[in-house]
Amino acid sequence: MNRLHSCLSCVFFGCFTEKHIHKHAETKQHNLAVDLYHGVIYCFMCKDYVYDKDIEQIAKETKEKILKLLTSISTDVSQQQCMTSGVEEKHSTCESKEQEPKLVKPKKKRRKKSVCTVGLRGLINLGNTCFMNCIVQALTHIPLLKDFFLSDKHKCVMTSPSLCLVCEMSSLFHAMYSGSRTPHIPYKLLHLIWIHAEHLAGYRQQDAHEFLIAILDVLHRHSKDDSVGQEANNPNCCNCIIDQIFTGGLQSDVTCQACHSVSTTIDPCWDISLDLPGSCATFSSQSPEGADSTVSRDDHIPGIPSLTDCLQWFTRPEYLGSSAKIKCSSCQSYQESTKQLTMKKLPIVACFHLKRFEHVGKQRRKINTFISFPLELDMTPFLASTKDSGMKEDQPPTDCTPNENKYSLFAVINHHGTLESGHYTSFIRQQKDQWFSCDDAIITKATIEDLLYSEGYLLFYHKQGLEKE
Repeated sequence: MNRLHSCLSCVFFGCFTEKHIHKHAETKQHNLAVDLYHGVIYCFMCKDYVYDKDIEQIAKETKEKILKLLTSISTDVSQQQCMTSGVEEKHSTCESKEQEPKLVKPKKKRRKKSVCTVGLRGLINLGNTCFMNCIVQALTHIPLLKDFFLSDKHKCVMTSPSLCLVCEMSSLFHAMYSGSRTPHIPYKLLHLIWIHAEHLAGYRQQDAHEFLIAILDVLHRHSKDDSVGQEANNPNCCNCIIDQIFTGGLQSDVTCQACHSVSTTIDPCWDISLDLPGSCATFSSQSPEGADSTVSRDDHIPGIPSLTDCLQWFTRPEYLGSSAKIKCSSCQSYQESTKQLTMKKLPIVACFHLKRFEHVGKQRRKINTFISFPLELDMTPFLASTKDSGMKEDQPPTDCTPNENKYSLFAVINHHGTLESGHYTSFIRQQKDQWFSCDDAIITKATIEDLLYSEGYLLFYHKQGLEKE
């Protein structure tokens, strides 16, 4: 988006994207300019936007004045239309039919848009922070998380509440659902992330998946005092809002090839990282080049690898090899073994991380393999109980599948470009089958085809039984 900036030292106006305002600042040494669309100040010495409470208050008051002015103008126009309605009745029938839609339709569209887009608000990019913006869009559209923050259930006990990330997220949710259409500036959220997750500090482009895990970890640590029913004797047991929504149980079964005894461990997880075709550790199913594919609401597209394929590969029995022998507790000796991962406990929100960034030795590359993903997902085949009961992996789910194992897609995060130069955007489901594309401050209506044809990096699914329409 090519926004206009105004120099604060003279009367020069220049566009930001084409660097006209930059050339003026370099030539005249005028180092401050204001973004005329959002009312924020850009410093050319810092090469970043500068945020000041007084300036933000001035911008807010100015926007309110403009809104009142536009409202009064709209009221005057409406009154004039009512006064001249008697005169317009004298016009011909054809002429009145042509004018009527012009007066009525915009009001209907405007009213519909304001109802359907509550909670959808753009986010200003603060300098390579698209990775943060797309995660925020996904988190703010989780029903249980929204209910928690909008009902002010968090009780902060930190000595410095200004450093509490949960308090800031509460303010962020209120800002996102305030009904305002102007993009929000999440500078305080970024500042707190830099403090509590130092490896993400700075203006370098970061990984959206890494940011997701980091923000969940900080929110988990800062919201432990909100837990209810926590067992005092088990410090690892937590019932905070993050664990309630995101924590699943990943079961690992290691089977000795000599005596067939099984060693089982269950670990908590917030997401599942899946290998892709084309990676070094991958399944052999490759999509043929030029395969004819049709967009579908499930992920069964002939010749195209799917999310289900990735999950089947993830939960397959894996032979660990003779170079990775483990000591069997029954044999009391080192034996070859197989390992199988399954889901012991399903989370309310399931996040699937498609491992598109591969690091092998000194080589780094991005895997662009297209992976089809469904709007609705049944996790029954990947449960530990299903594997134990002897159900075949390729057996299709039946109509009697428990509803608690079924999920609906509500957010998709995409990475565009390369490892060296990339950009993150997201698709967000606002209502059933109503999808929007979020590109930092710009939000546009999206189609199902736009969604299902996207590359996919992070996929967010919500349990159907607990999802609120």
